[in-house]
Amino acid sequence: MSQFVYEKFGFERLNVYQESIKIVNLTYQISKKFPKEEMFGLTNQLRRASTSIALNIAEGSARTKKDFAHFLSLAKGSCFECVAIIDICKQQNLISESEFSIIYEQLNKISRMISKFQASLRNTKNE
Repeated sequence: MSQFVYEKFGFERLNVYQESIKIVNLTYQISKKFPKEEMFGLTNQLRRASTSIALNIAEGSARTKKDFAHFLSLAKGSCFECVAIIDICKQQNLISESEFSIIYEQLNKISRMISKFQASLRNTKNE
């Protein structure tokens, strides 16, 4: 059986997008162990917020540079939302200190990457 070879979309080549996918995978992995009663609470909220980071980067990449910068702001807001959620999760003993640190550092990394990307968009001419 032949394997389909495809050309990647531009956003898939962005390091910030690739890192955002890592945080999605990490939050899904960690939230799988949350209690069932959190399925529609913190589990859902964490998964939606982390996924929103990648989705906003992908969607914004198809827009003008000015609009892309706006979508990057939304992605950064979702990073901050994830930080608040994992803080609550840590306080509720749903994640360990070590899990918190791993996710926190990844979110911090993505937030810095988004800021640098936004600055680079401001420093180039709008299309």
